[in-house]
Amino acid sequence: MKGTYLGEFQEIVLLAILILEDDAYGVRIQSEIQTELDRSISRGALHTALTRLEEKGFLQSIMGSASKERGGRRKRLYTVTNMGKVALKEAKALREQLWSKVPRVALNINYAI
Repeated sequence: MKGTYLGEFQEIVLLAILILEDDAYGVRIQSEIQTELDRSISRGALHTALTRLEEKGFLQSIMGSASKERGGRRKRLYTVTNMGKVALKEAKALREQLWSKVPRVALNINYAI
């Protein structure tokens, strides 16, 4: 198993899969990220992230059944493992810990040039 570090894009992919529940496959994950974050991602970048997440043990996938809409091709459906859920919770806790330590004044934006 590879390291357990969770990058921002990987975190987004895991969250999209959790949102989609039983309908989490490549095109839907890509669409969810585009819709929710207004962020275009390539199919290659998504599949690289999915592969790495599966190698880390954060995801598992199964092949769904064939459908006429897909020309008889099957979908690879993804689910987040317990290990992936733990990694997400840890990433969230870490971000919240850091944000809680940022002084309010540090976030003030000075528009004067």
